[in-house]
Amino acid sequence: MPGRTALKVAAGIVVSFAALAGALILLARWEIFSFALAKLMLAGLLALYFGIGFLIVVYRFIDKLK
Repeated sequence: MPGRTALKVAAGIVVSFAALAGALILLARWEIFSFALAKLMLAGLLALYFGIGFLIVVYRFIDKLK
């Protein structure tokens, strides 16, 4: 079972992603940029979060091997 710190970190990640995604959607609604560009930015944001998460998991796995 994850500790209280792990839950706080996970909640922080979810909130930060939701805030950034919400800001992108809001800017698209105000027609600062098109919805197609907003979808592309959301895909890039999602890829960034998954990529950094994968790197952290690999780093922790390699650290355990030493």
